[in-house]
Amino acid sequence: MTVLVLPNKGNQTMERVTLRIPKQQIEEVEQMVETGEYPNRSEAIRSAVREMLSEHDTGPERPSEKRQRRRKERTWAKV
Repeated sequence: MTVLVLPNKGNQTMERVTLRIPKQQIEEVEQMVETGEYPNRSEAIRSAVREMLSEHDTGPERPSEKRQRRRKERTWAKV
C-alpha cells in the first residue's frame, strides 16, 4: 500500500489504488476529461466514489430495502 500526501483541499492524505475498469468505461471517463467536465481521470473517479458513498448513506431502512433501492438507482454501476 502506498500512501501519498498530495496538494489538495485541506492537504488530505490520499491513498493510491489500482483498478481494472472496462475499456469502454475508461474511454467515457476520458471523454469527460477532454470536454472539461473533470480536470483528470483521478478526479472523475473520486467524484464517482463520493457520489456512491453519499447514495449509500440515506438514513434508516432495512438492509434488504436499501439493497433493492440502490440496485434501481445505480446507473453508474452497470457494466
